[in-house]
Amino acid sequence: MTDNGPLLVTGGCGFIGSAVIRLAVARGRAVVNLDALTYAACTANLNRVADNPLYTFEKADIRDRPALDRILTRHAPGAIMHLAAESHVDRSIDGPAAFVDTNVAGTATLLEAARAHWERRGRPETFRFHHVSTDEVFGALGPSGRFTETTPYAPRSPYAASKAGSDHLVRAWHETWGLPVVISNCGNNYGPYQFPEKLIPVTILNARAGRTIPVYGQGENVRDWIHVEDHAEALLEVLARGHNGTTYLVGGQGEARNIDIVRRICSALDALRPAGAPHDRLITFVADRPGHDHRYAIDATRLHTELGWSPRTPLSDGLCATVEWYLQNEEWWGALLDRPGVGERLGRG
Repeated sequence: MTDNGPLLVTGGCGFIGSAVIRLAVARGRAVVNLDALTYAACTANLNRVADNPLYTFEKADIRDRPALDRILTRHAPGAIMHLAAESHVDRSIDGPAAFVDTNVAGTATLLEAARAHWERRGRPETFRFHHVSTDEVFGALGPSGRFTETTPYAPRSPYAASKAGSDHLVRAWHETWGLPVVISNCGNNYGPYQFPEKLIPVTILNARAGRTIPVYGQGENVRDWIHVEDHAEALLEVLARGHNGTTYLVGGQGEARNIDIVRRICSALDALRPAGAPHDRLITFVADRPGHDHRYAIDATRLHTELGWSPRTPLSDGLCATVEWYLQNEEWWGALLDRPGVGERLGRG
């Protein structure tokens, strides 16, 4: 249970952050969205709540301590959900320093601002700093087994290493100063409003346009997929009911090879846009990403057992709905195609 005051979400104009905000406002929660509006941010993700009196936007960078102090003093949030991050593995290969700067140094700056805010409020036990992270911090699995909350960290990309570092910082602020925290690590998200640099939107938009669909290696890499709206529900559940100092893994029960995801999307497009069928003729295998982890899979037993949460959206249903959404929302994604790096092959090493 979090204390009184709005929920402050960092990175709320991003894919996952905006899903959290839309859901929280729909449930009657006041939300302050703190976002620096970097390349992947999209204010249109929040058109549905932009005029709602429960929603407030603050343009600021998590590395800017004076701005953080002003915003925390102005809004007096009862909880902080930290999603602001550089998040694209390929971009981390091309420019790792930005990931260290934002994900590690930025998180440390935010933690210090949050600690000062919490102490000014009298160190309430009901305050929460919810750090949202990734399963990539655990490295690669073999053909069997699943990540749990006790899996050792073994990050293998600059992105994963920067998120691992931020996870450790959050735990350190909890252990050293008693800052009330929860951490969640999630699998691959998909759904509406995902920036068109990730596998699923790239596949949909390239196939729609009749362009080649790039698949790294032979597409054998396995990911545990979760619909972003399921993830948003889980995050709000962890924030409200998660135990102080505890980590929760969030999985969607959607384990699949990348090539199978691409083929499912092509099949859905064949049904929805038969003039372009068969869309799988556009699949093109390209050189693999350096250090590409083979398999991720999540055991979310703790989240289900302690908090009673389970995903609602089967992967097959969610993929079809996502394809339909992109076909119906060209105005949204069309405005993003000229942003830096979109449509380019990144992360060659």
